Amino acid sequence: MSNTNVDLQALAKPRLNGDLHEWDVEDESFWERQGKRIANRNLWISIPCLLVAFGYWQMWGMLTVQMNNLGFPFSEAELFTLVGIAGLAGATLRIPASFMIRIAGGRNTIFLTTALMIIPCLGAYFALQSQDTPLWVFQLLALVSGVGGGNFACSMSNISTFFPKKQQGYALGMNAGLGNLGVTGMQILIPLSMTAAVFGVFSGEPMELVRASGTLIGRIPEGTPTWLHNPALLGVVVLVPLCIAAWFGMNNLRTITPNPGSPLAAFGKILGLYNLGLVTSAIGIYLMLPPPVGLGLLNMWLALPLTIVLTLGLMRLIPGEIKPNIQKQFTIFSDKHTWSMTVLYIATFGSFIGFSAALPLSIEVIFGSMMERAADGSLERVANPNAPSAMTWAWMGPFVGAAIRPVGGWISDKIGGSIVTQIISAIMVAASIATGYVMMLAYNSSDPNAYFWTFLGLFIVLFAASGIGNGSTFRSIGVIFDQQRKGPVLGWTSAVAAYGAFIAPRVMGEQIQAGTPELAMYGFAAFYAICLIVNWWFYLRKSAYVKNP
Repeated sequence: MSNTNVDLQALAKPRLNGDLHEWDVEDESFWERQGKRIANRNLWISIPCLLVAFGYWQMWGMLTVQMNNLGFPFSEAELFTLVGIAGLAGATLRIPASFMIRIAGGRNTIFLTTALMIIPCLGAYFALQSQDTPLWVFQLLALVSGVGGGNFACSMSNISTFFPKKQQGYALGMNAGLGNLGVTGMQILIPLSMTAAVFGVFSGEPMELVRASGTLIGRIPEGTPTWLHNPALLGVVVLVPLCIAAWFGMNNLRTITPNPGSPLAAFGKILGLYNLGLVTSAIGIYLMLPPPVGLGLLNMWLALPLTIVLTLGLMRLIPGEIKPNIQKQFTIFSDKHTWSMTVLYIATFGSFIGFSAALPLSIEVIFGSMMERAADGSLERVANPNAPSAMTWAWMGPFVGAAIRPVGGWISDKIGGSIVTQIISAIMVAASIATGYVMMLAYNSSDPNAYFWTFLGLFIVLFAASGIGNGSTFRSIGVIFDQQRKGPVLGWTSAVAAYGAFIAPRVMGEQIQAGTPELAMYGFAAFYAICLIVNWWFYLRKSAYVKNP
């Protein structure tokens, strides 16, 4: 027995390249002896890498609010579109990222994809220092920052392989839940870090607010010096040590990635897949956005499926040794559970990330103005001098949704994921209808502030329900699929759901501009009702395909 222990320890010990050649976490003795220690080390390095990458993908939701307050010469529609571009790119990049772990290795992938986020952070640092920076520069940076959204797919796919089935809810909940706190981190750090020259000479010259803003510490009046580019430089400062930690502390599992090749070869695969996703994202955006930025040929509901199909099609054409590996993983698309869980994860994570992206500007637009009766008796919208600041309040919903996600995974480990998903779906139907009604009242009121706390409270309910549902759906995926397929399925479902970061800002922005913000929320409620039926049919009815996974 002692010889066996020595052999297992030797096999599990990382080589200089971070590879582990023996990995059987369903073996209880292996797990307790060394698997748990290695898995937790990878998890606790993965979490901050994902948190920062995820947060800087979502930075545009807050930056656009402050760009508006600083008088950048862009319309509200153009600012909403910036948020949407980052969302679309992040979602599309999750498709190739879903398959990276199997062809390039976990350590190689997490290191490089984390390091790539330095590019949009450094670019934003320079671009945000001038109000004369053209819109296309910000659109390009928003596109590239989608790498942070793509990182979620490879991060979750990677961590799922380190833990046994009985701990999938915990591991995926911790990685995703704490990683998703990057949204809240941005919504807190962006307003705070731009209030002073925190980087000394590197902070450069400030701009002055043309309208009042806010932070957690209070309202900031017009004329206040603001260093809008500070948050981007902060990203560079934080990302560098995280890359070092990932390189020296994480592992490639050879049982999952038999042939990653040298690190440089693995990096080439990762860059090739991400470049493919950036190209298809750009094509989708170009076909969708109106001139002069794009052609305006397709609406969102046609452009997004086309982008997904184009990405998958180009991936199938990749030559060389990558092709058979990707084709093998494409077998997940022949499994009906891939599609049912995709629909359910759109409802949960798609809502979380979509509302996170759309909430700041929604607060700014709905409550930043009010109805007033003109001298001729007609109603007109005028500025609300006492409007609540998105910078002060928008972080609360994403914080609750991210913080509660591990709880959703933990509860699902105890009572089953589908029961939890069914309960939160019902809550989201009711909360969406109520939120839409309150948004309608606020938008058409001469005193919108009277509805703000109800509005914010209902959104927090939506975030909490979606956070719990994020944990429950991912737990179900970890149980339904085997070790080889659950990683790609986790990545794929998260990819499609992440389009919520594009859809929600666009839908809510269009409906707010049309004066009917409630219609967006009523549409979301109808979709959640469909999810109730899908979840019951597949996993809760008497003859369900898999009973309450």
